[in-house]
Amino acid sequence: MERIHLYIEGLVQGVGFRYYTRAKAKEAGVFGWVKNLSDGRVEIVAEGEKESIDKFMALLREGNLGTHIDKAEKDEEPYTGHFRHFYISYNEYGK
Repeated sequence: MERIHLYIEGLVQGVGFRYYTRAKAKEAGVFGWVKNLSDGRVEIVAEGEKESIDKFMALLREGNLGTHIDKAEKDEEPYTGHFRHFYISYNEYGK
């Protein structure tokens, strides 16, 4: 099991990118959250099987909204098993 923490840069706010991310997470079978940051980036935390995480990363770059990604900064973190679904966060700490 893996956990990734992503910071996505590009035209990713005001275009439905969080909803797109949630749909791709569901398709890939990963759990976690996505939120907008005040600096224009989108932050994502995702957990799942290695194959599911890899699929999620590939799916994010597909389609029209995927082409809006200019840069994706990825950090690997210890898996927690904390999440049971993937959701859109509207608060400062993604909880």
